Amino acid sequence: MLKPDPADPIVVTGMGVVSPLGVGVPVMWERLTSGRSGIVQNDRFDTEGFGATIAGLVPVKPADPQGFDPADFIDGKEIKKMDLFIQYAIGAAHEALAQANWHPTTWEDQAATATIIGSGVGGSPVMAKAVEIIQTKGPRRLSPFTVPSFLANLAAGWLSILHEFRGPIGTPVTACAASAQAIGDGMRLILTGEAEVAVVGGAEGSVDPISLGGFGASRALATTFNDAPDKASRPFDKGHDGFVLSEGAAVLVIEKLSHARARGATPLAVLAGYGTSADAYHLTAGSPDGAGAQVAMRNAIKMAGIDQNQIGYVNAHATSTAVGDAAELAGIGAVFPGRGKDLAISSTKSATGHMLGAAGAMEAVISVMALREGLLPASINIVDPMEEAAAFDLVANQPKAKAVDYVLSNSFGFGGVNAALVFGKAPA
Repeated sequence: MLKPDPADPIVVTGMGVVSPLGVGVPVMWERLTSGRSGIVQNDRFDTEGFGATIAGLVPVKPADPQGFDPADFIDGKEIKKMDLFIQYAIGAAHEALAQANWHPTTWEDQAATATIIGSGVGGSPVMAKAVEIIQTKGPRRLSPFTVPSFLANLAAGWLSILHEFRGPIGTPVTACAASAQAIGDGMRLILTGEAEVAVVGGAEGSVDPISLGGFGASRALATTFNDAPDKASRPFDKGHDGFVLSEGAAVLVIEKLSHARARGATPLAVLAGYGTSADAYHLTAGSPDGAGAQVAMRNAIKMAGIDQNQIGYVNAHATSTAVGDAAELAGIGAVFPGRGKDLAISSTKSATGHMLGAAGAMEAVISVMALREGLLPASINIVDPMEEAAAFDLVANQPKAKAVDYVLSNSFGFGGVNAALVFGKAPA
């Protein structure tokens, strides 16, 4: 197992988000910790006939001054070449790179910068629109940018081109663990010396008829609270009945501490550990005991070189499904035996909804903010908590002021993929 040098750890030096809670880390964090929900009625398209009529939509300007406008980050003539997930990735990366102050101009620095941006789905809205055009107008009416706008690797591709990052480039497409694996992949590239800096994260823009209908057909989506969207996502509550489809992007800049200090960058947190595994169990459900998730969590803690008792908070993957929430809690209980109320747990998907392939990176940013602010974000909508969750320090409905040294962030996906990340406080 690759392990970071404790004397020269990998640190986070920049973060950016485009989320249902707004654009920018400060806006997202303020709204998250004030109990806001980003779940709204889905007005992206006609939802008549769909079981779920709500979604976590990125707010737009001018309706929300803290919302998204692609023209803030992208030249107007280029916007039409990109599906939403690419636009969101560019917006999130803009903020992360500005905070990190990483704008390499020499060939050496550009070649030392990796770009790893995961996506669970890629540009399904463009694919859906292309089918409609073919059926109504014929294939000759398709844009020549159709394929480049939906390929999942094009978020990473665009970032590489726009910022002249010439190092390793990649795109995990591992469902809802994609961006957590992107962060882990970037970490490994730095540990092996293949990159000095890695721009990592994930992007998703798939609130579209294909995704909403498909997840609905598998009975994975919340439908009980269509008339009260902000109440619909409720991980760890007995009233949960499915996840809320959501969208957005989150990007982090990571590098070794020595590299950051040499160029005057400010470390925000330590990326201490990463673990990943396969359930080898079922296409869409983890094993009830969370066996595969346990492997990922234990490996992340082992890479970090710490004891499980040093983890103070778990940002859970919990999406608000009965099977998934219970399995994760079983896995956490096995990895952290005897911790009980000593271990704080929450799922911020209660506020953001499930951002699919972007979820892991979003929750990585939230984990770093929890460390920096000494404030643990809550699971909102907890009315009647699951007994398994109540056994822990369930941060329910209100954030909790608590300084912790290490945070574990979980991400799991269809196909049985598991990923876990450990973050620690920034070096003094």
